[in-house]
Amino acid sequence: MVKTYRHESLLGFFKGMSFPIASIAVVNSVLFGIYSNTLLALTATSHQERRAQPPSYTHIFIAGCTGGFLQAYFLAPFDLIKVRLQNQTEPRAKPGSPPPRYRGPVHCAASIFQEEGPRGLFRGAWALTLRDTPTMGIYFITYECLCHQSTPEGQNPSSATVLVAGGFAGITSWVTATPLDVIKSRMQMAGLNQRAHRGVLDCIVSSARQEGLGVFFRGLTINSARAFPVNAVTFLSYEYLLHLWQ
Repeated sequence: MVKTYRHESLLGFFKGMSFPIASIAVVNSVLFGIYSNTLLALTATSHQERRAQPPSYTHIFIAGCTGGFLQAYFLAPFDLIKVRLQNQTEPRAKPGSPPPRYRGPVHCAASIFQEEGPRGLFRGAWALTLRDTPTMGIYFITYECLCHQSTPEGQNPSSATVLVAGGFAGITSWVTATPLDVIKSRMQMAGLNQRAHRGVLDCIVSSARQEGLGVFFRGLTINSARAFPVNAVTFLSYEYLLHLWQ
């Protein structure tokens, strides 16, 4: 944090922010919409009826995995652009200093398309899919399990329960996701660094050989610290809006 501030000023902490803001509503609507509708298809019970007739954890896991799998294809180009912009480490603009490689998200997308072709916008998508498919299954199981254990039978969970369950679901999912998140980010940066990995397995093996197994847990602390408040608010909003509209 100190080095980022000294090298890039306060704005360095907000690199790559615009595309996540633009895409988060679409990505979350895909994830939660597919999860809810898949669970409805598997159990034939609505969201409100699930409190009286809780679905099995197998159904929850399958619905979560389905949502994670389809979400990854919507998320891939946005996530790639975010990672590329975040990895620009040019210092604060000074007279005579070279301009950054990417001037913004639109310029970044256009540059990737021109230099790496349409497939370049989906670089790392396979690793992203491998990350999100099981992780979202675990994510929803953790949330539903904590809500079920903390709520009297047949009642809706309180706001406090939803916040805590959602926060811990976020932490659990990132503990699971971080190893493949590292691989995903490295594959996304490969085109910029002119280094081609032959695939996910090649990236895993080369990273482990060069930096040891600890490399797969880089960023876990900050991801977990971010995950609790973000996912607590996400699930509270999800439950509130479903209750409001039903």
